[in-house]
Amino acid sequence: MQSDGHCREQADYFHLDDFYGLGMISARYYQQKFSRHTHEGFCIGVIDEGVQQFFRTGSNHYAPTGDIILVNSDEIHTGSSALETGWAYRAIYPTPEMLDALMQDLKSADQGFVPWFSHAVVHDPGLAAQLRLLFDVLLKPDNRLLKGSLLLSTLAWLITRHNKKGFRPAEITPAGQRLQHIAEMMNSHPETDYSLDELAAMANLSPWYFLRQFRLRYGMPPHAWLIQARLRKARRLLQNGGRPADVSLQCGFTDQSHFTRHFKRAMGVSPGKFMQRR
Repeated sequence: MQSDGHCREQADYFHLDDFYGLGMISARYYQQKFSRHTHEGFCIGVIDEGVQQFFRTGSNHYAPTGDIILVNSDEIHTGSSALETGWAYRAIYPTPEMLDALMQDLKSADQGFVPWFSHAVVHDPGLAAQLRLLFDVLLKPDNRLLKGSLLLSTLAWLITRHNKKGFRPAEITPAGQRLQHIAEMMNSHPETDYSLDELAAMANLSPWYFLRQFRLRYGMPPHAWLIQARLRKARRLLQNGGRPADVSLQCGFTDQSHFTRHFKRAMGVSPGKFMQRR
C-alpha cells in the first residue's frame, strides 16, 4: 500500500495478465481529486465505503456505498469524495473489445453496436454483490477457470441489464473528420510539441474556432487532450517495464515531477506504484 502524500490514503493497481492485462484498482482516498481524464477501457466499480462524487456525461453524479459506478471507454470524467471521511472503491477496466465480443455472443441482434452505459451510477444490489465477489476472486492465486467464468458472467449480467441497446456512434461531418484526424495524430505521437496554429491550420479553421470546436467535440481543449494521450502512452510503456524517468521524456513531459503529478491526478496512484503490480 502507499500513502501518496496522505498518511491514510491507500491505493493498489493490478495488471491481471491472465485476462489480457485487465486493470483493477483497490483504493481508499480522502484528499484525492481526479482531474478530468479518460481511460481506454471502461471503468466498472463499486463503492465500498463513503460517497464518491464525479463528473460524467455533462453533469455531476453521486455514488453512495453499495452503488455501481460506470464510465464508458474514452469518456471524460473526474472523481473525489463527497464527504470529509473519504471514500473507498474497487474497479476493473475491461477493454471495449472485450465487451464488444461479449455483446455479440449475448445477442446477435446487437452485433456491430458499441457497448454504452447511459447511467453513471447504478443501484443494483445483486450485481454489486457479484462485482464484489469478482474483485475478491480476481486477486486470489490460481483457479483461473473460476476467475474467467466469474468475470464473463458478471460482465454479461452488467451488459444485459444496463447497456443502452441500439447505440451507434453519430455520423461524422467533414469538419469532424478533420478534428478526429488531429486527435488521432496527437494520440499516435503525443511526445510532439504541437502549436495551436499548426493544429488549427490542419483543421482549416482559425485558432479560436478550432479551440471551440475541439472542446465541443472532445469535452476538453487540445492541450488537455494531449496530456491524456501522453498518459495513455506512459501507461503502455510502464506496463512494458519502462522506468518512470525515461517514460516521462519519451512521452513529452517536461520532467519526471510534471509526469508524476499528472499521472497521479488521472490514475490515483504514482507511476512507481502502477508498475509494482505488473
